[in-house]
Amino acid sequence: MPRSPAFHLHSYRPQVRAISTENRPSIASSFVPPSPKSLGPPSLAKEYRRFRKWSRRVAYLFFTSTAIYAADKRFNHSAVARSVRTFRVGLITALDYKINFRENPWLADSAIDVHRRSAERLNDVLRANGGLYLKIGQAIAMQSAILPPEFQKMFSKMFDDAPQNDWKDVEQVIREDFDGKSPEEVFGISFDGDPEMGVMEKTARASASVAQVHWARLRDGREIAIKIQKREIAAQVGWDLWAFKVVARAYTWWFDLPLYTLVPYITERLMLETDFINEAENSERMSRLVAGEPRLRNRVYIPRVYKDLSSKRIMTAEWIEGVRLWDKDGITRPWQGGWREGSPGCGGTPLDAPSSHTLLKEDTDSSHLKPDRTWWRGDRDQNGLGLSLQEVMTTMVDLFSAQMFLWGQVHADPHPGNIFVRRLPNGHSELVLIDHGLYVRMSPKFRHDYSRFWKALMTFDNPTLHDVVQGWGISNADLFASATMMRPYEGGDGSTSLRIKGLSEGERKKRQYEMQQAMRKGVREILSDEDKWPKELIFIGRNMRIVQGNNQYLGTPVNRIKITGYWASRSLAEDPELPWSQRWGNYYRHLVFRMVLFASDVYFYASKLRQWLGRGKGMEDDVESHMKKMAKDMGVELNHNVFEG
Repeated sequence: MPRSPAFHLHSYRPQVRAISTENRPSIASSFVPPSPKSLGPPSLAKEYRRFRKWSRRVAYLFFTSTAIYAADKRFNHSAVARSVRTFRVGLITALDYKINFRENPWLADSAIDVHRRSAERLNDVLRANGGLYLKIGQAIAMQSAILPPEFQKMFSKMFDDAPQNDWKDVEQVIREDFDGKSPEEVFGISFDGDPEMGVMEKTARASASVAQVHWARLRDGREIAIKIQKREIAAQVGWDLWAFKVVARAYTWWFDLPLYTLVPYITERLMLETDFINEAENSERMSRLVAGEPRLRNRVYIPRVYKDLSSKRIMTAEWIEGVRLWDKDGITRPWQGGWREGSPGCGGTPLDAPSSHTLLKEDTDSSHLKPDRTWWRGDRDQNGLGLSLQEVMTTMVDLFSAQMFLWGQVHADPHPGNIFVRRLPNGHSELVLIDHGLYVRMSPKFRHDYSRFWKALMTFDNPTLHDVVQGWGISNADLFASATMMRPYEGGDGSTSLRIKGLSEGERKKRQYEMQQAMRKGVREILSDEDKWPKELIFIGRNMRIVQGNNQYLGTPVNRIKITGYWASRSLAEDPELPWSQRWGNYYRHLVFRMVLFASDVYFYASKLRQWLGRGKGMEDDVESHMKKMAKDMGVELNHNVFEG
């Protein structure tokens, strides 16, 4: 085997590759700046002009909006912010309905979801804005039975008390309306316990959307209710009504519904409701009318108004002690207040001075000074006025029927909070009506036509019925008659009944979208001629709906429709605008009409018998059940108790 050559360390020579440095700059040359020629032609520096322009615009908008918001909140009681909030919610809701109100909504599971979230938005904006918006919300709540069920549930609590203003705001309103005078100077009161002066509570006894009520006792012993408008209302009302008009105008155009023609009349009524001089005049006028009507004189009481202590934003009237209409137990439980004795203040008698029964609670903060006059209820609230609900409700229907058919002066807000019940010494009831801010005045011709209309409803006088409603610009007499009576009208051409009976079971199960389209068609039929349609019917219908709700809440103790029809017929015989010959003819027809009313009594007592046997709830509930059935096929869900909550 050959031997490998010997490896000698001294013979190894490393091979070194030659690296050229000919083209590489030296270290020194690396610090030499480039020549201008090597940089190419010069270019302008980037100024970001568009970014800077929009940044300035955003900054201007932010600071301007902040300044407007601060000024609006400080000097205008957030009136502009409330309007902006309203427009935002109105636009979002309108877009939601325009996009999603269809059989298969794009951005919702069903039309019910659209109704629900729209109701939530509307409820939130009404409560956030407060003031006149709450008044509008209460008006919606009274008519919520014709709205989708999602709206009905949301508005069922709209009658809760509104928060009251602080005393400093109350004092400021008094000073502004009485030439800088303090409450002590205007009402002759003292907050320091001066026995020669009157007293006043700084905490309101009741607070509503527009005003709050404080109790006071004048130095002569008279107890008064001081209704003081909330300070922010004067600044907000113009903006609020303007926003209401804008939204109504937009919805009229967008949804093709004849709504805007009603807006001027509604806003005029709401504006008058903030004028307490107008309310004082309404109260005095109604007091005179009641005093001049023998059938109501000793059954109805209107509180006295003290004009020398009143202004445009402050109304002072006598303090009323009584039981609210919603307190059924307080009305009906046995009376233990003494034989031939009435409840405190009945018949306008002066309230007794503080005694063992009426303990005066002196409080340093002037928040609880009013005497307690509930001694007649007993130690455990086991007693009441010992009155008949039938008598109470009869008086109520008589009063509001006389307003419509006899006087043409209609109180448009007769909810249970505005009605007190007292016991007279003879054991009968006395109804006290307060809050006279919202009234409707009927012209003699319209009042006469409305009386003819109601009498025609009761006697199925279809030629008269059609003649009257056509004069009002209504194309569907049957539908309007049913809406007025709040039960299906069985006379006429039967178009309303046929519309219901002609539906198959499959048609009765229409989708919510189709039902609401039917409702919109029904509204158009009632408002077919917007110029002829009497705007007064808006608030007259509200009055009748509330009275029906009162009767229903008390268990339907009276035949409301019969009593209303009776007053309509009787007023035609007593109308001073008619010649004597026509009045005598109407009186003869009134006697015949009373015989016709017997049929209504048969229906009423049949309902009472079913109620007594536990097979029904009463005539008003039967009527509402019929209306629910009819309305469901007309596109409306009636499943809301008007006074729930």
